[in-house]
Amino acid sequence: MDGLSRRKMLLTGGALGAFGALSMASPARARSLWTWAPSGSVAGAGAGLDPEWVWDEEADQLVAAVIDRGEVAKVNEALRTWSRNDQPVPAQLPADLREFMERARQLPSWADRGKLETAAEFNKSRGIYLNLLNGVGGGMLSTAIPREARAVYYSKGGADMEDRVAKTSLLGFAVGDLNAYRPDGKVMVEAVKTRLVHAAVRHLLPQSPGWSRTSGGQTVPISQQDMLVTWHSLPTYAMRKMLEWKVPIPPADSEAYLHLWQVTAHLLGIRDEYIPATWAAANSQSQQVLDPVLDSTPEGIELTDILLGQLAEQTSPGGVDRPLVNALARYLVGDQVADWDGIPPEPFWEKAIATAWPKLVAFREKLIPFPLVPPLAWTIDEAARKYIMFYLTKGRGTSIVIPDANRPA
Repeated sequence: MDGLSRRKMLLTGGALGAFGALSMASPARARSLWTWAPSGSVAGAGAGLDPEWVWDEEADQLVAAVIDRGEVAKVNEALRTWSRNDQPVPAQLPADLREFMERARQLPSWADRGKLETAAEFNKSRGIYLNLLNGVGGGMLSTAIPREARAVYYSKGGADMEDRVAKTSLLGFAVGDLNAYRPDGKVMVEAVKTRLVHAAVRHLLPQSPGWSRTSGGQTVPISQQDMLVTWHSLPTYAMRKMLEWKVPIPPADSEAYLHLWQVTAHLLGIRDEYIPATWAAANSQSQQVLDPVLDSTPEGIELTDILLGQLAEQTSPGGVDRPLVNALARYLVGDQVADWDGIPPEPFWEKAIATAWPKLVAFREKLIPFPLVPPLAWTIDEAARKYIMFYLTKGRGTSIVIPDANRPA
């Protein structure tokens, strides 16, 4: 890092925050200055540091050492044997990494088992919406987040998007499972593995000429700010869309769903002082960190085309073609984000989905009788199911592993 340590960058963050934040953003769209108060977090207090200048120091140092010592293959071999929350951390791991992972897998003191169980039931009852929104909608949002799109594109996973989707899906599966935080669940494992991958990318990606040219001046990727941006593209976005679709959600379910993602954020290495305590706080933070940075990039457009192309290819035998895939994606994220992603307009299907989907939701929620659902709605319903299955089946038989290089030139 040219002699400039992350710690030094953090210490200078106060001075740079006021003058340098805009210059560190995507060239096309500047991020907002950090004004969100830690009093709105699960911690209830904090130093108030701009998360743009905060990373994951302990994990970053450990994983960088693993890479520099040439131990990635050995570590990945051990990690493949670790799959359940109740499994011991593999003994074959280097001692320093094993000790860190043992601490990192622990639930925070504020975790509520009752809420986690309620959230699991909510995931089950609202799975059709959550899988579509988190898997597909969140995927389309991610390619319109310049930093995330470029980090994915230039890292090792960007060279094989099918495998990249598979590995990314593993954490989503784990969060959505009925046994997510039970002993036989997988969230605690997959979250810690993902945290290690993020640390590896922070070490490797600054060595990529492609990323360095397009990073907008960011020296180290995946800051706490970037992680918050991604977090809001999942639960905050999903809850907002379900309310927009008029899905009835009891307050206890809403609170539990937020809690599920709060605990997951903690396990991913997001500091408690940045994790929103309420949906109001989450929406406020999202408006500051996510909304202003959404934009178009060549990398995001290419990744979107690959993802939607894979989806259409995999599902077309069942009657889902690319125009319907495009239209469903546009419906999920809206015209502006879809345009940034380079998703072409599909006037017929867009109109059909906008008309039929709300009636499908109302029918599922027993708010309207069957005759009021238009026949075309069932074609859209089947498309949505195939859309979901494409994402849900990608991760079977794969494992989250630490990368040892960037995307080949």
